Amino acid sequence: MTNQYEGKRILVTGGTGSFGHTVAEKLLSRGVEQVRILSRDEAKQDLMRNELADPRLRFYVGDIRDYLSVERAVRDVDFVFHAAALKQVPSCEFFPMEAVKTNVLGSENVVRAADRAGVKSVVCLSTDKAVYPVNAMGMSKAMMEKVAQSYGLNNPNAETTVSCVRYGNVMYSRGSVIPLFVRQLKAGKNLTVTNPDMTRFMMSLADSVDLVEYAFHNAMQGDLFIRKAKACTMGDLAQALIVLFQAPARVEVIGTRHAEKLSEALASREELARAQDMGDYFRIQADNRDLNYSIYVERGDIEQVQYEDYDSHTVSRMSLREVEDLLLTLPEVRVELAAAGIRMEREV
Repeated sequence: MTNQYEGKRILVTGGTGSFGHTVAEKLLSRGVEQVRILSRDEAKQDLMRNELADPRLRFYVGDIRDYLSVERAVRDVDFVFHAAALKQVPSCEFFPMEAVKTNVLGSENVVRAADRAGVKSVVCLSTDKAVYPVNAMGMSKAMMEKVAQSYGLNNPNAETTVSCVRYGNVMYSRGSVIPLFVRQLKAGKNLTVTNPDMTRFMMSLADSVDLVEYAFHNAMQGDLFIRKAKACTMGDLAQALIVLFQAPARVEVIGTRHAEKLSEALASREELARAQDMGDYFRIQADNRDLNYSIYVERGDIEQVQYEDYDSHTVSRMSLREVEDLLLTLPEVRVELAAAGIRMEREV
């Protein structure tokens, strides 16, 4: 695969988060001319500046809600990774309009500014919570996907390609459950689980970056890409960490949080009916029909009934041992185990 990033300028919105930090490191190793980070938090920017210490890294203080700050950051850029978002389900339930302002209107600012700046490709990061959404965060992310797809519908001859990627839980990302569990174990506490039968798709940060790169290499206007992922129960995830850390802890059930779902779907049956299976990925093309529906009145899509949702409750579920092995592939877990003086004999 050719290195399409060599000599290019890339903007990462929300770039001081876990995803942005990981993708910035990878891009810097690929011969880019410049990586720009747009975010609101100057303290995190300063931390990232000192940690990576690379002169090709440029920081822009701004907010995607403010079009002018996006326009300034995207000038002369070749590619955009759009990762900025409000992601916490409970906080979006209490402040849904804040989710709309960032995840929907802010995303529209990114797409519009990229179009005006002549950016080659924009990849927007979405979530499984956008499928059959029941909470404000998922609803706002579903609308973000529609904003991205509508760009191609309204601009069929555009030079900027706008696509989306959708994934489940990114393991050991900031604010996720695994770092919380590790902190609880190190403090000698029990692991607090909302519902041990709750299932989630699991993906490493490295896999999430690979998914975005795959979209950049393969996207056509309005495409949505999904990486096939493994699922497990939250009870097994907690128990696997207890085993790995050789801790005397137990699982303590605390009850479901605001608007949490028992399972998550990465793709609906309606989407799978028009999806292309690309091995490790699904490509879901945008519905490119126009507003003249008369030719479809008497003809429905009978293929939809042949598919099931790609749901964490129905896909193959990892065993406890498989969850342990997956956790051991995470560098962060291995560092924590080493710090605790625990040696893992088995290879993964």
